[in-house]
Amino acid sequence: MSTPPLAGAGMPPGAFSGTQAQAAREVNTASLCRIGQETVQDIVFRTMEIFQLLRNMQLPNGVTYHTGTYQDRLGKLQEHLRQLSILFRKLRLVYDKCNENCAGLDPVPIEQLIPYVEEDGSKHDDRGAANQLRFASEERREIMEVNKKLKQKNQQLKQIMDQLRNLIWDINAMLAMRN
Repeated sequence: MSTPPLAGAGMPPGAFSGTQAQAAREVNTASLCRIGQETVQDIVFRTMEIFQLLRNMQLPNGVTYHTGTYQDRLGKLQEHLRQLSILFRKLRLVYDKCNENCAGLDPVPIEQLIPYVEEDGSKHDDRGAANQLRFASEERREIMEVNKKLKQKNQQLKQIMDQLRNLIWDINAMLAMRN
């Protein structure tokens, strides 16, 4: 087994831990998008919790209420709102980092991402798909016809076998009467 190089053996002190820290700081765009998705899910969950708290909360409109319960629910509501604002800040940071990472990329026009736009390339793709669909449909129809003919032939063979069985039965019956 080989051991990792020591800091004193030709490497400056802390160089190994520095590369690990740099790799940990560099996060690719796909993982940022995953983090952003999780953050959005958290935001939706927190928002649903806020609406649930608001639905259960009674308004102080002259009706007697328990101030302790009201203060407790108000505290929970304020905590959820604080966490929601933190999540929105986190989402903004993720968004900015994704835009920063994708700044050097050539943007693809949205029209190219929509499959309904008719271009020369998409027409050929549509024709190819239509030809494949037509071929598959014809092949399925042929298979269905072959299966239908096969069932008819099987029925004919069954009828012939039944007739032969009856004929052999009659012959055996006549031979038995003769003896």
